[in-house]
Amino acid sequence: MDVTPATIFARLLAHYGPQAWWPGETPLEVMVGAVLTQNTNWKNVARAIENLREADLLELRALYELHVEELAELIRPAGYYRLKAGRLHRLLEFVIERYEGSLEAMFATHLEELREELLGVNGIGPETADSILLYAGGLPTFVIDAYTHRVMKRHGWVEFEADYHQLKEYFESGLERDATIFNEFHALFVQLGKDFCRNEPRCDGCPLQEWLPEQGPLIPEW
Repeated sequence: MDVTPATIFARLLAHYGPQAWWPGETPLEVMVGAVLTQNTNWKNVARAIENLREADLLELRALYELHVEELAELIRPAGYYRLKAGRLHRLLEFVIERYEGSLEAMFATHLEELREELLGVNGIGPETADSILLYAGGLPTFVIDAYTHRVMKRHGWVEFEADYHQLKEYFESGLERDATIFNEFHALFVQLGKDFCRNEPRCDGCPLQEWLPEQGPLIPEW
């Protein structure tokens, strides 16, 4: 049996069911979360977002007009808060200057064009850009994260040297170009990574266990 992206998706969906993910009540909140979740866990991000909500600042212009130092203090629970405050401010500035503060106009832009624009914002890398496009904009771009790298490489489905772009191409060329599928698949990888494909793998009971190499999970010398 050939193991394809569609095969992996079907197996994970059968095991876990729909994930209905990403956390966030509005596109702006999802964008904020995508920046704040860099190098931290969602529990800390949720605390930072709650600070913004309690301050009545989860509105694009209100958040942009806030002094960066004040923003940094509010998002302190997310860690690297000064760095992330600067990144978030630059992202908001981009939306205001390029799209006059309209997320609707921004997400109506051609996907590839908008992705390049987001990657041009200092501090917005591929994973953050794709998370914004997929989860805030509902646009069909696949998000690659550390869990995806780990699962794919431990099974030997991609080379250890495969980078973000190569993994993204692997999934997007092997699946229907559908934001709902991409959304679910990314969320399923996150759950799989938390449950089984940890730094120290727990393979017993993993829904993808039968497709491991005979010698067990491949562990690159990172």
